[in-house]
Formats: sequence, C-alpha cells, structure tokens
Amino acid sequence: MTRRGLAGFLGLLGVAGLGLAGCARTAPIYNVSHADFVGSAPLAVRSEQIRRAGAGLGWIMEDEAPGVIRGTLNLRTHQAVVQITYTPTDFSLRYVDSTNLNYDGAMIHRNYNGWIQRLEQHIIAQSAV
Repeated sequence: MTRRGLAGFLGLLGVAGLGLAGCARTAPIYNVSHADFVGSAPLAVRSEQIRRAGAGLGWIMEDEAPGVIRGTLNLRTHQAVVQITYTPTDFSLRYVDSTNLNYDGAMIHRNYNGWIQRLEQHIIAQSAV
C-alpha cells in the first residue's frame, strides 16, 4: 500500500472511530412500568411523594389529571419530559419528549436513563417515608 493509500485508510478508520464513539453515548430508552411503592397510600399522598421526589432532584412536577403528573428536567441545554402515572400501589415513568438528548425513537443519550433511574429510586424512597 502506498503512503497516500495508507493515510487515506487511517483517516477512514479515524472517522469510523469517531462515529462509534458517538454511538456509545446513546442507549435504549429506559421506561418504568408499574414499579411498586412501599405499601399502599391514598392517591393524594402518592402525588405529594412523587412531587417531593422530583423536586429534590430538580424536576418541575405538574399535575395533568388525577393519577398523572408531567415531570420536566432542565439541565444546561438539555430537557427531558416524562409522564408519571400512578395508583395507590404503583407508578410508571414514560418518555414524552426531550431536547438535545439525541432521541431517535428507541435510543437516547445515556444520561437520560440515569436521570430516570434516580427519579424512580427517589419516588420509591419517598413512598417509604
């Protein structure tokens, strides 16, 4: 292989490597389906527990309907929006929308999943209080 051919090949490998590095920042979207609260409590108590858990993590929590809260997290130039549905015994977190998180219909920036997992853990912890 000539020097020119080798340089072109190495350049192509570099571009391919950058493309793969970008893919490593995304992961399958994490949704929560029917996670159990600790014990049972009235819907109004569950609403307050979810609101406290979210607010403690910087989420803006807005009631949409009985048993439904919309959570919005704004971090730097990123935004994540989820719908939280809940009953006296369980809750679900479902992706609604995002900004600057590379969502493509199935994959999203891996930080999103961490934010949702922390929200899930904090909601469960609040339900035990």
